Amino acid sequence: MTTVTIQHVQKAYEKGKPVLSNIDVRIGAGEMFFLLGPSGCGKTTLLRLIAGFLQPDDGQILFDEQDVTSLPTEARETALVFQNYALWPHMTVLENVLFGLQIKGIDSKTRKARAMEALEVVGLVEFANRRVPALSGGQQQRVALARAIVVRPKVLLLDEPLSNLDAKLRQLMRSELRRICKEAGLTSVYVTHEQKEALSMADRIAVMHGGIMQQVGTPREIYLKPANRFVAEFVGDINRLPAEVTQVDGASCQVTNPFGEFRARVHHQGFNIGDKAQACIRPEALAVQSGITQGENSFEAEIIGITYLGEIGQLDLNVQDFHIRAFELHPPMRAVGEMVTCFARPEDLFLLPAEGDG
Repeated sequence: MTTVTIQHVQKAYEKGKPVLSNIDVRIGAGEMFFLLGPSGCGKTTLLRLIAGFLQPDDGQILFDEQDVTSLPTEARETALVFQNYALWPHMTVLENVLFGLQIKGIDSKTRKARAMEALEVVGLVEFANRRVPALSGGQQQRVALARAIVVRPKVLLLDEPLSNLDAKLRQLMRSELRRICKEAGLTSVYVTHEQKEALSMADRIAVMHGGIMQQVGTPREIYLKPANRFVAEFVGDINRLPAEVTQVDGASCQVTNPFGEFRARVHHQGFNIGDKAQACIRPEALAVQSGITQGENSFEAEIIGITYLGEIGQLDLNVQDFHIRAFELHPPMRAVGEMVTCFARPEDLFLLPAEGDG
């Protein structure tokens, strides 16, 4: 298994318009590492730099301790799975998987054995003699993956490989794709703009925006401890309420706003008494109770919209002209115009800088 180290990498297609700015990260051996962000954030450019299709303007890329920055693609021992799979339609499944080994000059007996091993890993041995057009989208995706892992790459690069599948199949393939990468012992770098895909599959995630890695962490860290407003809003829904810090106590703060007193946790950035901030909470962490009660970390709200989503109910709430959202599991019957009390546990409420401060 191979470690990938990216040191101070910069890239611009036009002078003065950087696509990537000072990218500095280490991807562990055997890690499934996700590059997550909106279109144009630089994630595909970074993947192409790792593959060797592009050269950085500055910085280095290392596989283990070997500097591969100037090596051509074919010398890096990477394999790339595209979103369109790029399979040969006139070939059988087995012939598609054998192709890369033939290019490498592997003898016929060895390449047949390795190809069948790869098909076994992806669960397609019985489809070896079928042609590609006869396969479903999910089966084609697994053929592309088998073709990539059969060459035993140092690093597997995946460019939105599930984007052409329908929603249900895409969800089913998430755990399957992670299983295959882990069983093959591959260091994997995976590009996506789908938050759920990254959260459900990754060992670690780099959230990218404007050519910068805004935060690198585990899925739980990214979701529960976002480093800034962009990460908080891009990775899931978030409610943000204005607040002022009235007390600081280690990793927690007391804050106040026009509709309540709240205790919240603090991470990534310290706050001082008197600072303006945003008190943030995920909709599913906001408890809703019928009627009006008083207490710390609670406030009154009016239901202004209800969306039934089966397993959850989405409530749109008005809190003194601030609109927020709550999710309820196994939602009870509620009505627009109903007044409710919302509770936010201190450990679920976190602070971010006020608008314009970060």
